[in-house]
Amino acid sequence: MDLAFTPEEQQFREEIRAWVAQNLPKDISHKVLNALELSREDMQGWAKILGKKGWLGYGWPKEFGGPGWTAVQKHLFEEECALAGAPRIIPFGPVMVAPVIMAYGNKEQQQRLLPGIASGEVWWSQGYSEPGSGSDLASLRTRAERKGDKYILNGQKTWTTLGQYGDWMFNLVRTSSEGKPQTGISFIVLDMKTPGVTVRPIKLLDGSFEVNDVFFDNVEVPAENLIGEENKGWTYAKHLLSHERTNIADVNRSKRELERLKRIAKAEGVYDDVRFRDEIAKLEVDVVALEMLVLRVLSAEKSGKNPLDIAGLLKIKGSEIQQRYTELMMLAGGAYSLPLIREAMHAGWQGDFPGGNPALAPLASTFFNYRKTTIYGGSNEVQRNIVAQTVLG
Repeated sequence: MDLAFTPEEQQFREEIRAWVAQNLPKDISHKVLNALELSREDMQGWAKILGKKGWLGYGWPKEFGGPGWTAVQKHLFEEECALAGAPRIIPFGPVMVAPVIMAYGNKEQQQRLLPGIASGEVWWSQGYSEPGSGSDLASLRTRAERKGDKYILNGQKTWTTLGQYGDWMFNLVRTSSEGKPQTGISFIVLDMKTPGVTVRPIKLLDGSFEVNDVFFDNVEVPAENLIGEENKGWTYAKHLLSHERTNIADVNRSKRELERLKRIAKAEGVYDDVRFRDEIAKLEVDVVALEMLVLRVLSAEKSGKNPLDIAGLLKIKGSEIQQRYTELMMLAGGAYSLPLIREAMHAGWQGDFPGGNPALAPLASTFFNYRKTTIYGGSNEVQRNIVAQTVLG
């Protein structure tokens, strides 16, 4: 197993770094590096820049309009973007639903849906979780009834991240109640402007609206929007979730935030505390270990071997690391971590007064928000059971 990058891969890294430095708007990178709130225009603006270059679908094969990069090249691209302060690519379109459309959609669906994803013009949302159906996703109750050339959808989805911006949405829906719960689920995509679709933002503790309830009231969806076969959606969902869980691990963002933690600790005078520095060191060891695990998978792919089926393991460790660095940032900031006045934030105040530390705001908001990382995408408790069964035997 060789975890070292080749000269060609290092050259590729330098090319990516130079392009990102030239094309990433400075105001956006400033927000990302200081954990400031990103607008829809910020997130989609970067997506469109990547789309114009042909890199929004950076993990896509050439036959579908992607660059056809190797697994190592994709990793290097993600790392350089993260370290430069680029916003995370909103994954629902290019990272999650696109691979499902490529693998299970028909030619017409691929030609109709993929271009808008690749360009960044169409914002996609995810419809998986429901009230009472989260980690036990097979218990979902949103129903789609076939009537002629249409499906009639009724039900509710919840925790739909950034659904208030959505143009299209992919959904798991129940099309049959016979047999095991998993066998009666189908995968359907829909235009969110369709009559009967209602999006209701959920206000979070910090006053932001990141997640939403989505209601379907006799929504008519063309039957041509069924991806793959009816009642086979559970298979497609598992394909998608493997991409989501690997994406949640996001070791590159953790590397960037580790450096931000050090900046905060130094600015607040706690970096000289040996015990606090020990905690940073332990976190850094975990980040390096997670990176080595990712590189092991990439090495296996590069050598033609089947990589370990460890999406769940990456998700477990990656999400725990994210929670840990937000905790340490809060400890470093002390009482200054707590205030969150959204009106002041929107007016431009981020602790940038004389002697203030802009990196401190909004630490409390991020800390509370990241409590979710060990739950979404399949709770870590469930993932440990899966890892025990599939990896340990």
